[in-house]
Amino acid sequence: MTFLDLLKALILGMVEGLTEFAPVSSTGHMIIVDDMWLQSQQFLGKYAANTFKVVIQLGSILAVVIIFKERFIEMLGMKKMTEAEKENRLKLTQVLVGLIPAGVLGVLFEDYIDEHLFSLSTVLIGLVVGAVFMILADIFGKKQPSIQTVDQITYKKAFAVGLIQCLSLWPGFSRSGSTISGGVLLGMSHKAAADFTFIMAVPIMAGASFLSLVKNWQYFTMDALPFFIAGFIAAFVFALVSIRFFLKLINRIKLIPFAIYRILLAGAIYILYF
Repeated sequence: MTFLDLLKALILGMVEGLTEFAPVSSTGHMIIVDDMWLQSQQFLGKYAANTFKVVIQLGSILAVVIIFKERFIEMLGMKKMTEAEKENRLKLTQVLVGLIPAGVLGVLFEDYIDEHLFSLSTVLIGLVVGAVFMILADIFGKKQPSIQTVDQITYKKAFAVGLIQCLSLWPGFSRSGSTISGGVLLGMSHKAAADFTFIMAVPIMAGASFLSLVKNWQYFTMDALPFFIAGFIAAFVFALVSIRFFLKLINRIKLIPFAIYRILLAGAIYILYF
């Protein structure tokens, strides 16, 4: 493993950390940075490169856990609270209800999605259509949302957001882009929708990543390990910074600036690749 390889790992980890939870599609960015420039498959091999991308995703997930640690401690019942306090806080069961739709469809159609939807053309479609959905959410979302915090989200709203999250099974659509937009259309503030999106992402992403790592454990060789560690650390650090920044910003700038960026990104990918 050369210094240049480690530098590539740091760059990929940085891209993952900055884009995984912003509504801009980390898939689209990884295509530009890795497939079109760094090409990690050439020096890691196809399956090891895919495993690496799972590892750096875990770095981003850890950042969310750190940022929302108090919330997770409460939901897991590890903090003493009165019954009234418990009743008025977001519950783990509400998060799980939100995960059901995309989780079921993801399991049922995993092979089809991997075989038919992970192409450059489908990612471009996801970027543009997702951007349009975000613009519509900002235009038609309530100016005075009735749900200002995640603690006001009902089971019904959680499930509805989960249904909309199914759109993110299309690569390039963006998990956070679909769920934040859906939450806004359902009467949530941008901040409440973003908080719920990040909290909901942890179990589904952690579970998918764990299963992928178990299947591909053989690619954790001594040669590849420094590459994996460097990418994981970079993803964690940059996700930590970007998520905090995004959560402070989202209620002020909303979704349209991110939508415009996505359309410009799709145009750049089209020009560079085609």
